[in-house]
Amino acid sequence: MMKRASNTIRAGALAALVACTHAHADDAVCGTLESATNGQDGMIALREGESVNFWRGGAVRHGALHVYKDGEVYRVYWQPEGSGDLYVLANESATSARLILTPPRGTKVDTGPGSLPPQKVLSCPAL
Repeated sequence: MMKRASNTIRAGALAALVACTHAHADDAVCGTLESATNGQDGMIALREGESVNFWRGGAVRHGALHVYKDGEVYRVYWQPEGSGDLYVLANESATSARLILTPPRGTKVDTGPGSLPPQKVLSCPAL
């Protein structure tokens, strides 16, 4: 009886994993963040004031990064030029993120933990 229950649990866990994977695979890319200084395929330096462009539907919105540190956690925010809004880069993978409007947390620092490749944006703010 225990072996059957174990197999049922494993099958259920596998089904849940497939469902989660499928949900992420269906996320539509609605824009791209890329370095304004290193070009379309260049790395985005995670440092205060770094110029980063947000491309959506052939239109570009210029902006800058802001880096905050809260204990051992770095948070990187993108701010559209001419706006007071800050959008945290919530990483989905090494090459994709969601832009989420939120107040900054932590203390502003000059540099973050390295760099990122251009990011496919999975949730685009209304700018």
